[in-house]
Amino acid sequence: MRLTACMLVIATFCLAAGPAAASGILAVPEGNRHVEQPAVPGASVRRTKAGRTSFDAKYEKVRDLLATDRKLVGKIKSIAGAYGIAPIHMVGAIVGEHTYNVDAYDRLQSYYVKAAAYAGNSFQFGYEGESIAEFVKRPQFSECAGRKGSYALWSCRELIWDREFRGRSVAGKSFPNNRFSAVFFQPFFAGQTFGLGQINPLTALMLTDMVSRVSGYDRLDENHAAGVYEAIMEPDVSLAYMAASIRHSIDVYRSIAHMDISGNPGLTATLYNVGNPDARAAALAAKNQGAEVHWPEENYYGWLVNDKLAELESLL
Repeated sequence: MRLTACMLVIATFCLAAGPAAASGILAVPEGNRHVEQPAVPGASVRRTKAGRTSFDAKYEKVRDLLATDRKLVGKIKSIAGAYGIAPIHMVGAIVGEHTYNVDAYDRLQSYYVKAAAYAGNSFQFGYEGESIAEFVKRPQFSECAGRKGSYALWSCRELIWDREFRGRSVAGKSFPNNRFSAVFFQPFFAGQTFGLGQINPLTALMLTDMVSRVSGYDRLDENHAAGVYEAIMEPDVSLAYMAASIRHSIDVYRSIAHMDISGNPGLTATLYNVGNPDARAAALAAKNQGAEVHWPEENYYGWLVNDKLAELESLL
C-alpha cells in the first residue's frame, strides 16, 4: 500500500522525534537552525564598545568564572535538579547574559557584595508618583482579579498595559510607549536588570509562586520593591528565579506548541533573553496548523550557546 505525501511527512517526523512524537509532542532537534549567527542588536554592540571590550572577551570571562568557581557550579546543579531541568540550560542563560548584556564579576562573592548594597534601600515601583499598587486598581485591570497564581495575574496586567495604556493618554495622564516592566518596575533607569541571573523585577513577580513552592523563599510583594531587588540580586535566590523561568518556558512550549525544547539549550537561552514564552509558543502553534512543521529558532544569544555547547557542557 502506497503512503500519501501527508503520511510520509508524519512518518518522517515520528522517526526523527522518536517517542516524543508518538505522544503528540515533537522533540525539537539539537543545534542551531541558522548556519550563521543572527545579528546582534545595536544596543548590545554599543554597550560592549563603550566598555572597551569585545563579545569574545566577555564570553571568555564568564566561561572562566564558571570553570574556576566550583561552588557556583554546584549551586547551579542543585537548583537545576530542584526544578527538573538540565543544568546546561542555566549555564547557557548565564553565559548569554554576561556575554551580551553585562560583564561578569571575577568571583561569585562579588555578586553577594553587590546584592547587600541594595538591602534596606527605600524606593518603590511606580510611574510619576503613582505606585504600581495604585495603578493596578484602575478599572481596566478588573478582568485580572480572578486570575490564579502570580504568573497568570501579572501576565494579565502586562497585557492590559499593552492594550489600554501603552503609548496612550488615559484619564488625563500620558503613558510612554514602552514595556510595562520598563515603565513601572525599574526605578533607577529603564532597561536595568540585576544580579547573576539578570532577572527583571516584573519577571520575578510573575515567577514568585513557583520559586516559593519549589525553593521555599518568601513570596515577593510589589509594594516592597527593595525586597524584590534584594531577591533578584542575591545569587542563590537569583538562580532559583532563573531555573523557574527556564522551567516555565519548557512547560509552555510543551503544553501550547506541543514541542519539547528541553534538549536544545540555545532555545531556552533565546527565550530567557526575549521573554514572553507563552505568546511565542502560541504563535508557533498557530504557525504549525498546516502539514509543514516549523521549528522554533534561536536568536543571536541562543545561537552562541548552541555553538559553544560542547565547551559549556565540559564546565559541568
